[in-house]
Amino acid sequence: MPKKDYDVIVIGTGPGGEGAAMQAVKAGKRVAAVERYEQIGGGCTHWGTIPSKAIRYGINKLTEAKSYLRSEGLQVDISFPQMRERADDVIGKQVSMRRGFYDRNDVTILRGNASFKDDHTVCIDDHQTYEADHFFIATGSRPYQPPNVDFEHPRIFDSDTVLDLAFTPHSITIYGAGVIGCEYASMFRNMGIKVNLINTRDKLLSFLDDEIIDALAYHLRDQGVIIRHHEEYEKIEGESAGVVTHLKSGKQIKSDIFLWANGRTGNTGRLGTECVGLEPNSRGQLEVNENFQTAKPHIYAVGDVIGYPALASAAYTQGRDAVLHMLGEAENVNRPADIPTGIYTSPEISSIGKTERELTDEKIPYEVGHSHFKSLARAQIMGQPIGQLKILFHRESLRLLGIHCFGVNAAEIIHIGQAIMSQQDEENTLEYFLNTTFNYPTMAEAYRVAALNGYNRLF
Repeated sequence: MPKKDYDVIVIGTGPGGEGAAMQAVKAGKRVAAVERYEQIGGGCTHWGTIPSKAIRYGINKLTEAKSYLRSEGLQVDISFPQMRERADDVIGKQVSMRRGFYDRNDVTILRGNASFKDDHTVCIDDHQTYEADHFFIATGSRPYQPPNVDFEHPRIFDSDTVLDLAFTPHSITIYGAGVIGCEYASMFRNMGIKVNLINTRDKLLSFLDDEIIDALAYHLRDQGVIIRHHEEYEKIEGESAGVVTHLKSGKQIKSDIFLWANGRTGNTGRLGTECVGLEPNSRGQLEVNENFQTAKPHIYAVGDVIGYPALASAAYTQGRDAVLHMLGEAENVNRPADIPTGIYTSPEISSIGKTERELTDEKIPYEVGHSHFKSLARAQIMGQPIGQLKILFHRESLRLLGIHCFGVNAAEIIHIGQAIMSQQDEENTLEYFLNTTFNYPTMAEAYRVAALNGYNRLF
């Protein structure tokens, strides 16, 4: 049998594709990565995580500066397009760095759209064909666009196109109160823009712990965000000077711009999956087993294209783990419960493990330890008193069951708890936090305070 062109072909160069490609080439495999856009990095680098978080950082710094300058009788205003310019600088640095990874490791970049022709062959832009022993699909996702919403209208956006907003609006209606909707609600409100957040469900981010959900809803409203729960749109009407959102409840909400943030679709439409017997679900996502294998064992899929948890951090790890399985070095590598959430609202949220609701339903005897940031010296010094760290632990064994953080640096703080949860034994339980000396003043000290608070509830 003639030798195939490559051992591994990775389709997509976002975090999942990069993780798979780098792990495979380090194992001595001949690897090619397919990218249909001009620059590598995928949606994470160009339309999702990197630009939105760079803009968020700039907005937060602007908010701090405004507060200081106002006390000095001064004023400063920076437009949304100016915030985007800084994000472009970060994107350029990320693309350059990641391109270096592929160049230094001799991973071939194939430019164009990949489409399967048979079980071991893909065609690039209907021209050149390449064969491989294994394939890793990491094509990501894009915002879902319902057919009855006119996304060609200059004032109607999705979470990709809103990054190219050419002016700073006075008001915005955000339809969808998932992670993306809540993050953008915080960002725009921090710029002083009036925000209407339309939630199709009964509460925000229902996968979070109820106490964290309540805190997020309270602080969004306290900042001035108008939240409307359990609403669905009837019609989105674009006008010359704004957009009117007609809700099925009869309400009409007019704003300068409209942002659709309700659902995403896996990028599988041009993959030719029918040629290899793979059928995406109604959301365009591919089903995989506990090792990220599709119905074709030599074809793996990772990242947003397989759905939950749809995080850049998770995608990179999934790519690496899928290759380890291909190499015969790991089994049962799909472990979504081990992945922390990171939600960049203001304040931000991060959590790992079980919620109180889940532990109650499972009848697990647990106790709660709290540390309120307003009591931490470091939070007081930073002027960031809003938030808390919450530890859930077993009443008898003291094993850590869940950690939930709401407040400044939550996405960083969570990793201390994650590390201990992942290696629990007789010493690495709640007692680790009781007996460990933390630098003072730090935000990490919240673990000691929360552990003592919870431990004292046992007696």
